[in-house]
Amino acid sequence: MRPVLIVTHAPHEGPGLIAQGLDAPVRVRTVLDLAEPRLPSLDEVSGVVVMGGSMDADDLTEHPGLAAERALLASAVEADVPVLGICLGMQLLALALGGRLRLRTGTEIGFAPVDVVADDPVLGALGSRPTVLHWHADSVDLPPGATLLASTELTPVQAFRAGSALGLQFHPELDAGMLDLWLSRPDMVADLADDEIEAIRTAGADQLPILVPAAEKAFAVFGERVRARG
Repeated sequence: MRPVLIVTHAPHEGPGLIAQGLDAPVRVRTVLDLAEPRLPSLDEVSGVVVMGGSMDADDLTEHPGLAAERALLASAVEADVPVLGICLGMQLLALALGGRLRLRTGTEIGFAPVDVVADDPVLGALGSRPTVLHWHADSVDLPPGATLLASTELTPVQAFRAGSALGLQFHPELDAGMLDLWLSRPDMVADLADDEIEAIRTAGADQLPILVPAAEKAFAVFGERVRARG
């Protein structure tokens, strides 16, 4: 079976539960700061997953590799390759499909519900109003032709489907160990007060036992689509 390409932008923002759900070989690449990155061709992979990161999705000056990621995402959707974009990965997917990035539209950090507004075989495994982990300040407009799947008042586009691609602004890939890692990193919590950090930790202890099994089911459905491509 061809591997799934997982594109990362930070060492602590790996695939987490996604990799477990794939049941397939993976190939992890980081091309963020490469002016001429060499990504595998779509013929070499069974799916594409693009993870989160702290940089702006349109910052091609500081991070020229983002242009190659966007091109790959556009080609993957056109070729009907299964795609999953998380947070920054969702924003890159939206840009690749003609959507608009909106910087600093509102910070959402911590566990809070999203309203699921349309059926989707992958996202649907999380439930109709799942409490998920948010960690972003930017947002996107819905790309042309895409279907809105989930929303919050502050961030109207929390999830969308465009053909073979699913974009999620939030982070269902984290388990308890990964959350602890994030909360221990100064670069992740620099703008949070100690009580805010502890509130996220407490909410994680309450919510992850519910969220993790649901996320495992969601990523297993995505994995089925990857394996169907072979």
